[in-house]
Amino acid sequence: MSVGEAVEAKPRRRGSRAIFGGVIAAVVLLLFGVPWATLIWSGNAWPTPVFIAGTAVFVLAAAGFPVLMLRGHTGHSDRASVIADTTLGVVWVLFTWSVLGQALGLALALSGVADPLRSRVVTAVVLLISPVLLLWGYVEAMRVSRVREVEVTLPRLGPGLDGLRVVLITDTHYGPIDRSRWSRGVVDRINSLDADIVAHTGDIADGQVAQRLSQSTPLRDVKARYARVYVTGNHEYFSGALGWVEHMTELGWDALHNRHLLVTRNGDSLVVAGVDDRTAAGSGLPGHHADHDAALSGTDPSLPVLLLAHQPQQITGAVAHGIDLQLSGHTHGGQMWPFHYLVRIDQPVLQGLSRHSTRTQLYTSRGTGFWGPPFRIFAPSEITLLVLRSSGTQRDLGEFGPNSHPNSP
Repeated sequence: MSVGEAVEAKPRRRGSRAIFGGVIAAVVLLLFGVPWATLIWSGNAWPTPVFIAGTAVFVLAAAGFPVLMLRGHTGHSDRASVIADTTLGVVWVLFTWSVLGQALGLALALSGVADPLRSRVVTAVVLLISPVLLLWGYVEAMRVSRVREVEVTLPRLGPGLDGLRVVLITDTHYGPIDRSRWSRGVVDRINSLDADIVAHTGDIADGQVAQRLSQSTPLRDVKARYARVYVTGNHEYFSGALGWVEHMTELGWDALHNRHLLVTRNGDSLVVAGVDDRTAAGSGLPGHHADHDAALSGTDPSLPVLLLAHQPQQITGAVAHGIDLQLSGHTHGGQMWPFHYLVRIDQPVLQGLSRHSTRTQLYTSRGTGFWGPPFRIFAPSEITLLVLRSSGTQRDLGEFGPNSHPNSP
């Protein structure tokens, strides 16, 4: 870079930072401002001390939120992360229901209900619904995932592999809340499913291996008849991807870093391949990028292929390479409604089984853990049991609770 280019680059970087800072400020103002306007300002006509106290709470929360986010997720402070993430979840629910509450307020206004009664009714509805959803969402996030069983017909699958049982976990996001007992419960549930293959499609943790050792170590005890396979997600590239690839290898898993292995039963074979996350190329790690050609190098083109790729968006590469079934996560099924609709802007699928060409199908898990806010609202977590069929009718067999076996009548 020449001196002139360097001088020009500095203003560009300053301009980019200013734009980014402006966007963050606008988002924070919107997230905290709408609930404040609904619950405190509007037409509630609260006594002055209530108005001042309520405004102070929102101002302090809004001012502290970005600081805690930076300290938590950039400065690697678990305590700051927990506070910031929980705040984000709470304010998201308040924002959502404040917006819906404004619609209720409009309906009441059209019905002739005047303030302050109208605004206080809206406030009461928001403050009744939000805590219930947050409590329920917390319980959903912290419990061991239910099993969701799905049959998938792969026409090219040989009869010797009919009924092959593939267990999928993804987005465990071992993080600042210690979920070591949860992790052990997930492993116990996986081991109850008599898996032939167990796959983890990335976003294993938020944090370095040393920070999340107690939560991730139970994965050593996962049982699979033929293979335990893993690929990186985008969060590995914030948390030391090389360390996580090495750690999973130490735990006895095959890290499918743009490579494959072969599973053979009763004379028929299945290629099990994996590619890096689509963000890997921007990580700066040598050799890390999604490379389907490398992953399939040396494979028999007549064999069916099961591909692990973290993001549903990577299905375009799977279609181009004639993959039979791609397994993905990343979306969390939206995690907290109505964030579902924002996820669909970026990803082709939110959750479940979908077809993307004559040959290629995609299964997108809602995720086994959660990221950030410890809440799951209208987006339950899952451990997925995929039963592969060489013929017959595929069907979603639903979800089963902790005391139910997926094969029970």
